[in-house]
Amino acid sequence: MAWFGFILQGCGKLLSRPLTVSSAFHRMVAVFLLAMAVGYPLPLTAEGRETQKGGKTMALTITSQAFSQNGSIPRRCTCDGEDTSPPLEWSGLPQGARSLVLIVDDPDAPDPKAPKMTWVHWVLYNIPPSATGLVEGVKAEALPEGTKEGLNDWKRTGYGGPCPPVGRHRYFHKLYALDTVLDDLGKPTKAQLEKAMAGHVIAQSELVGTYQRSR
Repeated sequence: MAWFGFILQGCGKLLSRPLTVSSAFHRMVAVFLLAMAVGYPLPLTAEGRETQKGGKTMALTITSQAFSQNGSIPRRCTCDGEDTSPPLEWSGLPQGARSLVLIVDDPDAPDPKAPKMTWVHWVLYNIPPSATGLVEGVKAEALPEGTKEGLNDWKRTGYGGPCPPVGRHRYFHKLYALDTVLDDLGKPTKAQLEKAMAGHVIAQSELVGTYQRSR
């Protein structure tokens, strides 16, 4: 492969130059070219919001066995059923993630045709990066060790399922990977938590489910 030999020859010349400010830059270029030539996986930046696993690039992803992306949330996970939290799974955490945040909210309240507010259904923070999801109907005592709860818009901790007064609403299950473990915020609101995590989000993903009550 003539091109490979050409790169090696050129890099050798760059690396053999006397060290100056200019040659230091050239050496950085040479190292980059060598890495590309041998297929070495260069580290991704936080802005890429992706991680390396098994030689493949993976993005942070959150899913549920109860509903698909933009699918209908089952009745049992709403106020019309048992009001149990849906099962959630995630993967693709970036390197450097030290904790996770989960926020579930509805931007279509009270009427999707004329929304006036975002209603918060669930707030969790300091979920350990070793966790890979939450089982259906998870109780506070069964949350991953270290996980803390915030207040939803019913002014209580824990999950509150969809209960839209009119129309079909969207429910955003938003997962954030943070580069830090947050201080104990007590039972923060969504706004207080978002303020605390500002500047620490290195990856994020969301799963959207919908629900409309039958009349």
